[in-house]
Amino acid sequence: MEILIKKFNELSNIELYEILRLRIEVFVVEQNCIYNDIDGIDIDSYHLLIKDNSKIVAYLRVYQKSQSEVSFGRVLVSNSNRRKGYAKKIIEEVLVFIEKTYKNKTIVIEAQTYLQNFYEYFGFVIFSEEFLEDGIPHIMMKK
Repeated sequence: MEILIKKFNELSNIELYEILRLRIEVFVVEQNCIYNDIDGIDIDSYHLLIKDNSKIVAYLRVYQKSQSEVSFGRVLVSNSNRRKGYAKKIIEEVLVFIEKTYKNKTIVIEAQTYLQNFYEYFGFVIFSEEFLEDGIPHIMMKK
């Protein structure tokens, strides 16, 4: 297992292609949700990848949301690699990275509602009512 954290311009063409392919596979096709994945945030984000045998098995992006807040999103584990601990591992890694890189910032995320317990395990708390984002129930959480 290899853990990489790269700025947008450090991603290889192959890595970028694979990230976008996985995001479309999970968030558009699997969740049957048509939305604009290419939203302009990637360019100013850090991209955290977990690779196994040179293949991306888990991914997320991290970005500064405001002067006092940082966020991460597009959290995914590839279909064939679920239930292997990669989701927990990538969240553990991003929390360490944020602590080192964005000292004393509040972490704010838009979590799909069904993942509430997962994020609570890492110390996140809800601070919003449930809302629909592209037709999928979400909640705002912070740490």
